[in-house]
Amino acid sequence: MNKQLLHERVVSMITSATKKPKYSALSAVKLADMFGTTAQEIETALGELVSEGKLKKTRLDAPPHATIYLLP
Repeated sequence: MNKQLLHERVVSMITSATKKPKYSALSAVKLADMFGTTAQEIETALGELVSEGKLKKTRLDAPPHATIYLLP
């Protein structure tokens, strides 16, 4: 799993979002399909990007209470 490529793709998805502030609710299954890997590996890589400070992870306060990713 190329973590740098995943980071670039996620940053692109977040910056193209129309929401204010810019964020994206990412599907590990869809990303895994795009990268030809497992959803578990994507979730692990996203967790590493969050722990490295390259992404922020939070939950929406209002329904649907999805887990979202933002740029730091």
